[in-house]
Amino acid sequence: MKKGIHPKYYPNAKVTCACGNTWTTGSTSEVVQTDICSKCHPFYTGEQRIVDTEGQVDRFYRKLAAREEFVIDQEERDSALVSTDISISALELGKRTESALDKAGVKTIGDALERMSKGDKDILAISGFGRKSLADLKRSLRKRGYEIPAAAEQTDI
Repeated sequence: MKKGIHPKYYPNAKVTCACGNTWTTGSTSEVVQTDICSKCHPFYTGEQRIVDTEGQVDRFYRKLAAREEFVIDQEERDSALVSTDISISALELGKRTESALDKAGVKTIGDALERMSKGDKDILAISGFGRKSLADLKRSLRKRGYEIPAAAEQTDI
């Protein structure tokens, strides 16, 4: 064995656990600190507890909580998108179409859906509101997640 290349060996190195248990063993370190030993490890004690020295369980619970918050926020955003109290101008149908609907008293998406539930002829009776405007209105409503009334879906246009 070459001299000077090996670390010093301590035959009576003291090992101390976080639970307070101590013993001696052979090591290249004079004092050894450990987090868990056979006196406190769940495998040996039979106790049901999580040994988390690196914070992995806490990190998992933080990610889980963040995911739950994200899902709640997403549901709130989705429900806000299909609110019938939103102004008709949010659909960005164009100035001519929006002014025609405004003159007819259709100010919100709920008003437009109500008119559409009577059928396409009722909404097409609005002065300045034509078939292209109706198609744009339906397309925009579907894109935002609204369900078009069945009466408006069965058209003879």
